[in-house]
Amino acid sequence: MDLNTARMKTLSLILAGGRGSRLKQLTDNRSKPAVPIAGKYKIIDFPLSNCINSGMRKIAVLTQYRSHTLNQHVQRGWNFLRSDFNEFIELWPAQQQTGSDWYRGTADAVYQNLKMINESKSEYVLILAGDHVYKQDYSIMLKEHIESGADVSVACIEVPVNEADQFGIMHVDESDNIIAFEEKPSNPPTMPGNPNVSLASMGIYLFNAKFLQSHLQVDAESLTSSHDFGKDLIPYFVGSSKIKAHHFSRSSIPNENYPDRAYWRDVGTLAAYWESNMDLTKLVPELDLYDEGWPIRTAQYQRPAAKFNYNYEERIGTALNSVVSAGCIVSGSTVEQSILFNNVRVNSYSHVKKSVILPGCDIGRHCRLDRVIVDTDTKIPEGIVIGEDAALDAERFYRSSDGIVLVTQEMINALL
Repeated sequence: MDLNTARMKTLSLILAGGRGSRLKQLTDNRSKPAVPIAGKYKIIDFPLSNCINSGMRKIAVLTQYRSHTLNQHVQRGWNFLRSDFNEFIELWPAQQQTGSDWYRGTADAVYQNLKMINESKSEYVLILAGDHVYKQDYSIMLKEHIESGADVSVACIEVPVNEADQFGIMHVDESDNIIAFEEKPSNPPTMPGNPNVSLASMGIYLFNAKFLQSHLQVDAESLTSSHDFGKDLIPYFVGSSKIKAHHFSRSSIPNENYPDRAYWRDVGTLAAYWESNMDLTKLVPELDLYDEGWPIRTAQYQRPAAKFNYNYEERIGTALNSVVSAGCIVSGSTVEQSILFNNVRVNSYSHVKKSVILPGCDIGRHCRLDRVIVDTDTKIPEGIVIGEDAALDAERFYRSSDGIVLVTQEMINALL
């Protein structure tokens, strides 16, 4: 089978039903894949763009937790495929198709949609997480999968061995056959020939469709399984099936300024989310959003260009080492090493530093913000100072152990 035919026979399933509780109040009213990132995108735009750029045009987004904003985003921004060419991006909400339970785990989410999977007449099923930020050509992984004759391939990324206890770690032989799997091991196995590096699962799986169907049925009937790919199915396959490790470095989209680094981020904590956004304010970010050969798509709305007002001695509209998105107004204030999402206003005499300001926010006059994340549509009252007094911040807002302060409109309302 040639690669183009294999792409057409591949169904991509993006698991986008998770709450992402470690992002705290950012996911009170939205699922983690719907969280805004990088100025104008949502997290789910990355796996969706990877699919389109890889030539994978049969895509289903599996949703569950507070999915309204995610559904709206996908419907408005990702409805350009041609159904008459058997291309689609569909939303598959949890429907209790196999019983009275909602999705009980990642494997169960796929199992509950087996009817639709079978109707797609696909020979391969690509399972993706909807909450990671990265650029990957899945067709390269598909090609390796077919050539190796594997039942399942697992995308893996190299991590320092001293950080391996945070991941599911694969033990591979010299031919990249997975011979053991350990979830967050205290004594992780290392890669052959490199004792300083372990191979971590990225939560990306490529299955032969018939193989997947038969094993999901067995897993669904198990009373001891947690119905999760990483915890249950992948360890079960080791030793009983042909399971291969696919190195992310072979299919990641390279940044010419960082040729030796494969960019992948799980933005599952406030600190990781903040750091991922802050990287984009650097002179040369590790994540290249300017690559016309691998565009990241999103829902586009008609907005005016960003605007900077005033040029007086103490009242200059300025943004330094920052990302300022469409619709923003920086009015007589200073924005430094920060990222302003769409339709943000920063009013006179304020100073915003090392902060992530989500869409629709309004920062009042004489405010100072340092290492702050401000949630969507929040209005910061005049004169508020955040990020300078840790004890006071913890009383009024959510302050992480890393010193990142999260502010929502509900928190502001409680102060008034």
